[in-house]
Amino acid sequence: MEVNTAARSDIDADRQDGFSPVEEFERQPVPPRARLGFGSFLGMYAGEHTAGTELMIGPLFVAHGVSAVDFILGLLVGNALAVLSWMLFCAPIAVRARLTLYYQLEKICGRTLVTTYNLANGVMFTILAGAMITVSATALGVWFDFRMPGLDDATPTSVGWVLAVVVMGLLFAVCAAYGFKTISKFANIAAPWMVLVFLTFGLITLRRFIDATGTVIESPGDLWAMCKTAIWKGGQPLAGRAKFTFWHVMFFAWFCNMAWHIGLSDLSVFRYARKAWYAIASAAGMYIGHFMAWICASLLFAYQLHIDPSNTDVHPGPMTYEAAGLTGLLCVVIAGWTTANPTMYRAGLAFQAIMPKRSRFAVTLATGVCATIAAAVYPKVTMRLLDFVAIWALILMPMGAVIFVDFWLIKKFGLRSNWAEWSGRSFNWAAGLAWLITLTVCTMLVQFGGIVDGLAARGLLNLSPERMQWLKETFTIEIFFVSLPGWFMTAILYIGISKLYQSRIRPAVEERR
Repeated sequence: MEVNTAARSDIDADRQDGFSPVEEFERQPVPPRARLGFGSFLGMYAGEHTAGTELMIGPLFVAHGVSAVDFILGLLVGNALAVLSWMLFCAPIAVRARLTLYYQLEKICGRTLVTTYNLANGVMFTILAGAMITVSATALGVWFDFRMPGLDDATPTSVGWVLAVVVMGLLFAVCAAYGFKTISKFANIAAPWMVLVFLTFGLITLRRFIDATGTVIESPGDLWAMCKTAIWKGGQPLAGRAKFTFWHVMFFAWFCNMAWHIGLSDLSVFRYARKAWYAIASAAGMYIGHFMAWICASLLFAYQLHIDPSNTDVHPGPMTYEAAGLTGLLCVVIAGWTTANPTMYRAGLAFQAIMPKRSRFAVTLATGVCATIAAAVYPKVTMRLLDFVAIWALILMPMGAVIFVDFWLIKKFGLRSNWAEWSGRSFNWAAGLAWLITLTVCTMLVQFGGIVDGLAARGLLNLSPERMQWLKETFTIEIFFVSLPGWFMTAILYIGISKLYQSRIRPAVEERR
C-alpha cells in the first residue's frame, strides 16, 4: 500500500509539473526526480556498444590487413582512452549543467550557429541509425533469401532488401520516439543476452579455425600463434583499403565515439546521471562491445575469407547464421535495434533543438523515417563505416572543445562564458570561426597529398618526384589521426578569437544593459 501511494504521489507531481512519460527536458535542467541510477547507464552502454556497429566494424579491421598484436594492443589502449574521455571530459559537465548538448551550445554559440551545428549533428546521427537498420535487415535477407548489397554497392540490389529496411526502420523509430527511459529499459533487457551470443560467435568460429588449419592447441602460445598466422595475419589489405597499424586501431577505438565523449554529445545522456562517476559505465560498452564483440565479429569475417578468399561481402546476417543459426539472426536484429534506438534519439534531440515548438516524439519519429529512407536508398555507407565515423568525429569534435573551454577555462582569461545568452546575440563569431578554421585546416591536412598533386598538374608547383613524395608523406595526416591536434587547435582558437571579439563587443552590451 505504501508503494502504491508513493507511486501515485510521483504521478501526481509529474502531472502538476506538466511532465509526461516522453518528457525529455530539452530546454531545462533535468530535475532530481527524473535522475537515474548507475544501472540505467550500464545497460544502455553495454547494449549500444555491443550491437549492430560491432558486426560491421570488426570485419573491417581484417579487411584493412591488421596484425594480431596491433589489433589487440590497439583495442586495449584505445578503449581505455575512450572511457577516460567520458569520465573526465563529458560527465563532469553533464552533471553540473544537466542540459542537452544542443541547449548548452545555444547558450554559448547562439541560435543561428547552433542551428547549423544541430543540422550537421542530426544528419550524422541519422545516417548512422540508417547503417544500423541495414545491419538488422541482413538477418531478414538470410530468412527470406533476397539479394543484399555487397561491399562496394552504392544502391539497393533488390525489392526484398528495400522492404526489409522499411520494416526494421519503422519498428526502431517508434521505440526511439518514446525517449531515453524506454531505450534504457530495452537495452537492459537485450544486452546480457547479446553479450552471450557474441561470445558464442567467437568461440564457435575459433573452434572452426582450429579444425580448418589443423592446429593442435596445447597452450595459450599455440592459440596466439594461430591467431597471428591464420586470422589477423597483418598481410595486404583488401583492394581499396589502407593498411592498419597499432596507431590506426588505437586512435579508431578512442575516436570512433569522439562525437559522444570529447565532442560532448553524451551531455544529453549523462545529464540524467545522479553522479559523474557513472560514466565508468561506458567501460561496459568499450570492453564488452568494442573489444570482445569486435574480436568475435572479425573472427566471423576472417573465417569467411579463409574458406573463400573471393567472398569479401560484409553481411552480418549470413555470417552469424553460419555460426549460430536462428539465434544468430535474432541477435543481428536486436544488435541493430539497440544501436539505432539511442542514435535516433540523439538525432531527434538535434533536430528538435532546431524546431523547439515541435514535439520531440514527432521529430524523432520523422528522423527514424529519414534514416530508413537513407538506409534503403544508399546502403554503401554501412560498408564504409570506419571512414564515415572518422569524418563524423572530425566534423563534430570542434564544438566539444568550445563547450569544454567555455565551461572550465574561459573565465580564467577574464572572458564571459555563455556569451550568446549574456549578450543576446544569435551568432558567436569566436565559436563559429574556431570551428570553421579547424575543419578547414584538418581537411587540408587529410587531403594534402591530393592538393599537392593538383597544384603540380596545374603547373603551380615545380618539384622533383622525390621532393613531391617527401612533401606528401611528411604533411599528409590520415583522417584517423587528425582529430586530436584539431581539438587543441579549436581550444586555442576559441580563446584567442574570444579575447578579440568580446573586447570589441562587450562594452556596447554592458552599456545597453
